[in-house]
Amino acid sequence: MSKYIVTNATTVGTGADSGPVDIEIRGGQIDRILPAGEGDPSAFDESRQFDAAGRLVSPPLIEAHTHLYCALTAGIPRWNETGTLEEGWRLWNETKADIGKEDYKRRAKKVAGWFAANGITRVRTHIDVNSSEETLEAVEAMIEVREELAGFVDLQIVAFPMGCLHTGDEELIDRTERALDMGLDVVGGIPHREHIREDGVEHVRTVLDLAERYDVQADLHIDETDDPQSRYTGVLASETLKRGLGSRVTASHTTALHSYSNAYADKLVRLMGESGLNVVTNPMANAVLQGRYDDFPKRRGHTRIEALREQGVHVGIGQDDIVDHFNSFGDGDPLKAAFVLVHYAHMNSKRDVDTIWNMLLEGNAAVFGVDDYGLQEGNEGSLVVYDAETPFDAVRTQPVRPLVLHDGEPIAQSQRSSTVYPDGEESTVDFGW
Repeated sequence: MSKYIVTNATTVGTGADSGPVDIEIRGGQIDRILPAGEGDPSAFDESRQFDAAGRLVSPPLIEAHTHLYCALTAGIPRWNETGTLEEGWRLWNETKADIGKEDYKRRAKKVAGWFAANGITRVRTHIDVNSSEETLEAVEAMIEVREELAGFVDLQIVAFPMGCLHTGDEELIDRTERALDMGLDVVGGIPHREHIREDGVEHVRTVLDLAERYDVQADLHIDETDDPQSRYTGVLASETLKRGLGSRVTASHTTALHSYSNAYADKLVRLMGESGLNVVTNPMANAVLQGRYDDFPKRRGHTRIEALREQGVHVGIGQDDIVDHFNSFGDGDPLKAAFVLVHYAHMNSKRDVDTIWNMLLEGNAAVFGVDDYGLQEGNEGSLVVYDAETPFDAVRTQPVRPLVLHDGEPIAQSQRSSTVYPDGEESTVDFGW
């Protein structure tokens, strides 16, 4: 049917109007956006109508960086006691040998359901091409999940060689190429895992060579460390500029940028802006992973968002790890990641609210490579309704999403729970003010 009307909506993001609007969707696309009260609900079945009653409505949310393949593995075979990336990698290497294809699919689909309930209709997920020791079974599992979830939550899969590419062993490069031959959408990398700087530089170049050869985007885990001597982001930005790849390249994490001297950081950020690459910050995972080797003071260990945005860099917000060896928390809600970032990055002023939403919406759309994104006539008929009336309150309270539409079709609907007070009165708590 792909036909729906949402009335009396307060919009946020590109195309947002100054007042409440009615949004009419036909044929899976936004057909008309009119001042509230001027839409025509009578043209839609009663089951295809939703009165937003002044609540916030945004374009569909996008998850720019996550790992569905290892989600829900926290505590197997044991918990990460040090909280470090190093122990997380070791635990994953111990765990993956016992995970079969159907288990990969089961866990990925469960988390995809969480994403949908939170308003996410697109997900970029990395897949360790070494997840299955003897085969590419884990890659096959993610491809099947992508096919089975199409139209519900659309997956973009990154071939992620989670290790050293340049140790004299060509097997990992071969597995990455085989994964791309199977139809993966993006090629990834992790140059700071290499043993020496020279190999890390070649790692970056190898990944971009593959991106060009397969005509896919590149998204590298890069400089996800507190070590100020880890400087592969500069190599990535320089190679991106030389090759003219621009927004086809994403630098994920870049947490070492927080530990660089201001002089070096200034030079690097300007280069990143000139190159046109994107950046994804992952506040929840990096809030717990970075600073683990510090005594006091402990560094926050995230990227320099304000400086990057001043240079025109699109910065998105990802959730990264969800209930796994690297971060044992998470529930698939991007507003929680935004809420952590508000505090983690000192972005708690009122003026930062617009920046947070720009990162969640336009920033993540740039990373994913979505064209014609936003609540505008002619764009896809996908949107999210929040049980809050303002962008500020949505980030502040992370409310339920009463309605999530994907191309005009409802994929998730949620209701706010009620509270019983001592006098026995049952009420729905209003967290607005």
